[in-house]
Amino acid sequence: MHRFELRVRYADTDQMGWAYYGQYMRWFEIGRAEMMRTLGMSYAEVEKKAGVLLPVLDARCRYFHGARYDERITIETGVLEQGRATIRFGYRVLGEDGARCALGYTEHCVVTREAKPVRPPAPLAALLERAPRADEELQREFSRRP
Repeated sequence: MHRFELRVRYADTDQMGWAYYGQYMRWFEIGRAEMMRTLGMSYAEVEKKAGVLLPVLDARCRYFHGARYDERITIETGVLEQGRATIRFGYRVLGEDGARCALGYTEHCVVTREAKPVRPPAPLAALLERAPRADEELQREFSRRP
């Protein structure tokens, strides 16, 4: 899985110094965008070169252990599964000590600018072919396939 590290900012936390639960979805987006960038194409380039958008259809986050202000966290990202016009990404957020903070997924539809669902165009398909796959834990938790 792709790994990206960041530090929990003060603005990411609630009054008690714990990362606010909504930040995890933002961190998932950061992990996904950084994975794509590492594979050779930024999210903006996907939109421009492939001519498609990837709106979120579904999202889920399971929380296990909170992240604290100024803690270094790691976001692990991988492709869970792909349909004809959908992509499901899996995520794991780990704390500084390696503790599992959260697991989650986002499911995206590949659409034209006119919001018509389409198969991933060649540039996006090639990027997804190179993308790391989500591990067994995420597959068990969030894959629709038995």
